[in-house]
Amino acid sequence: MDNEEKKNDALVYDDIVEKRNDELLELLENHDMKQLRQRMDEMQDFDVAEFLSSIGDNRMPMLFRLLSKERAAEVFANLDAPEQERIINSITDSELSGIIEELYVDDAVDMMEELPANVVKRVMRTATPETRALINQYLRYPENSAGTIMTAEFVDLKKYMSVRESFARIRRIGEDKETIYICFVTSAHRELEGIVTVKDLLLADPDTIIEELMDRNVVYAVTTEDQESVSEKFSDYDLMALPVVDLENRLVGIITVDDIIDVMEQEATEDIQLMAGMTPSDKPYLRTGTVEMWKNRIPWLLFLMLSATFTSMILTTFESRLAVVPVLIAFIPMLMGTGGNSGAQASTAVIRSLSLGDVEPRDVLKVMWKEWRVALLCGLTLAAINFVKMLLVDGRLLGNSGVTHSSQRRSVFLSYLSLCSQRSSAASCPSRPKRSASTPPSWQIRLSPLLPTRCPCLYTSTSQSLY
Repeated sequence: MDNEEKKNDALVYDDIVEKRNDELLELLENHDMKQLRQRMDEMQDFDVAEFLSSIGDNRMPMLFRLLSKERAAEVFANLDAPEQERIINSITDSELSGIIEELYVDDAVDMMEELPANVVKRVMRTATPETRALINQYLRYPENSAGTIMTAEFVDLKKYMSVRESFARIRRIGEDKETIYICFVTSAHRELEGIVTVKDLLLADPDTIIEELMDRNVVYAVTTEDQESVSEKFSDYDLMALPVVDLENRLVGIITVDDIIDVMEQEATEDIQLMAGMTPSDKPYLRTGTVEMWKNRIPWLLFLMLSATFTSMILTTFESRLAVVPVLIAFIPMLMGTGGNSGAQASTAVIRSLSLGDVEPRDVLKVMWKEWRVALLCGLTLAAINFVKMLLVDGRLLGNSGVTHSSQRRSVFLSYLSLCSQRSSAASCPSRPKRSASTPPSWQIRLSPLLPTRCPCLYTSTSQSLY
């Protein structure tokens, strides 16, 4: 037994999880449900959800029923929408009501936004009137706003309470709260007045009044604030939880760090998709339909195809030389690839700087001037090296006499210089379109339909080698 434990300690966590899942499958095949339930009770909620998802057949709802009501809600929140829908369709209304009541409100709202309408109707029908009203309130907030990712489960205190009274309240209501490490001080009208941490309470005298301990300089978000702005506050101030207030400064919820990590991942995914010349999608790859993926990609591909006009203009300048010395055509793929790469580098740097707030649309002239100088230096360097390469490698080693003439080497030199400058300068145009009622709050998504009109060659780099 000791040798087996030492062997498990030497394995990485993923290997341990994989081995444990194999053991759980073996117990399932042997119909040893008692042992299976005991093993799942010892696992993390996320690991149980991953195991249930990996089964992928009608046995998943059966295993889900082995969990206790409180544990079932935690595991349910970690499942993806298709698995949640399958479980909802396989349990009774009373069981569904129990799960909904145990879920945190933000998890319930996330589920509502992913499930089909008929399933949502059943969920809302089985929820209690209080829960139904709270979910409807959250769903009325703008998409991708602070109100849609906050939770109402927080500990609130009054400034006239003592430390002893505060601990009594935390013990009484803290079990079902999202976090108890940060408590929020509110007035009789629910206005946010300050925050106090459990660490402050533990280190203070039991008779100390909360007003003497609380921090009045509170960083907060408004319900309509963009979730990207909220994530920046978490990053800037190293927060674990952020209070959310309405337009009257009344505390209506909090956002915890585990929820904002999901937002950061979503925003980073949108940035990557935009840099690749795709319309952002919030669905996983395998769950995105073929037609939907086609709609996301074809507008950009059509635009890239049309944007090849700029490349044709450059090539037309040297058309007479290409007709006289056809060997220069062999250099076109290299020119196109280098020009495309220079544009990709510029667009990636600028888009990432925009998303991090390092660059604003008003900095467009500064960015273009800097990128033009960088492009000029890169173009000169590449052109000079390629000039030497044509002289030594193509001319001397390969004996290609067609490229040894000075005018031909000059043509390639100037092509490199103009392509790198044109691509980098065009790809460096920062643009942040205005918010409209019909567009999502996240500026990266709002950016996509307007980029071609503001900087026409921003994404030409990704496929210029085709033309």
